[in-house]
Amino acid sequence: MWVPRTDGGRPEGRFCSHGDQPDPAPEAGTGCQECAAAGRRWVHLRRCLTCGHLGCCDSSPGAHATSHHEATGHPVAGSAEPGEEWAWCYVDEVFLRPG
Repeated sequence: MWVPRTDGGRPEGRFCSHGDQPDPAPEAGTGCQECAAAGRRWVHLRRCLTCGHLGCCDSSPGAHATSHHEATGHPVAGSAEPGEEWAWCYVDEVFLRPG
């Protein structure tokens, strides 16, 4: 379960109707497959909480996590970086934390 987290850059009281996303089984691999196939490097990784797709963040040249959302409509991606526990809801435009 995910709930909105405090975000100093956005108004309080924001909601997310997609916070009930379970942790999916991760896809095989340890990096952004799209970047690897193109011979590119990524900055940070994000995991789709609907299907487990592992894609690169928007600071990476490919922004494959966002591209995955746009292609599939899957609403939430979580950080796949060690020690980070947060997610982003593309639909409701809100940061989430574990509830």
